[in-house]
Amino acid sequence: MQAEVSLNEDNNEYFLSVVLHAILPGVEQSLAKTLVKDAHQICPYSKATRNNIEVTLKVNNEVLSSL
Repeated sequence: MQAEVSLNEDNNEYFLSVVLHAILPGVEQSLAKTLVKDAHQICPYSKATRNNIEVTLKVNNEVLSSL
């Protein structure tokens, strides 16, 4: 897992956004997507930041979702 964190500005207000890159070699893409999506729902850090920062999930370089 690799995280790409950005500091953004909009109308003189600052906010964070994150792109989480999950690379799962040898795992079928549909299973990899399910695993990453499920992990994002139960991860304590994800729970703590949910609805506070924009998060984009990428699985094997494919965008899964923006939350």
